[in-house]
Amino acid sequence: MSPNNKVYHGVLEEIRKFIEANDLRPGDKLPSERELSEKLQAGRSSIREALRAMELIGVIETRRGEGTFLSKYRPYQTVQLLSSFILKETTKEDLLSVKMLLEKETAKLAFTQINEPELIELESILNNSSLNEKEKHFAFFSYLFDINSNQLLMRIWGLIDEYSKSFTGNYSKTFYLKLMESYKTKNYQSIEGLFHEENAYDIV
Repeated sequence: MSPNNKVYHGVLEEIRKFIEANDLRPGDKLPSERELSEKLQAGRSSIREALRAMELIGVIETRRGEGTFLSKYRPYQTVQLLSSFILKETTKEDLLSVKMLLEKETAKLAFTQINEPELIELESILNNSSLNEKEKHFAFFSYLFDINSNQLLMRIWGLIDEYSKSFTGNYSKTFYLKLMESYKTKNYQSIEGLFHEENAYDIV
């Protein structure tokens, strides 16, 4: 684990302790980045990263012009779960294995719900020249998670995706086309094999 990641993890744990010590509840406002930086004796960039991770899984919400608040629809104890997950010195291989598993399952769960309109939307994502490969990957699977309407899984996946961007590559370009073909031909069994065929992300 790099020194930067250790700082980020430590800040995340300190924010959790701050929430507990001040008995903050859903709907309560958090101090600003500057205030948290001063209170926790941490750099603002590390504070910002920790808050971003918390926002990804719905622990906090940012209201423009008002500040950052604990989410009204998620108990603040979720921060502890996040800390326990992210603070473990998980290997890159394990992290990406979990990410792939979540993507495989959402691809399979979406199978019965994908028809012509959904296929058109997925194709438009893949053909969007304004997106780079990582952005296309995120948009593609975000749409599949959205189809399945499982916000918790999407937040967990979103957190892992954000956390792993610095060291992971993408699936091959043909992967997405083959997955689309599985949907078009209604070939459910081929989805499982496709992910096994891909084997794993490239780690860079």
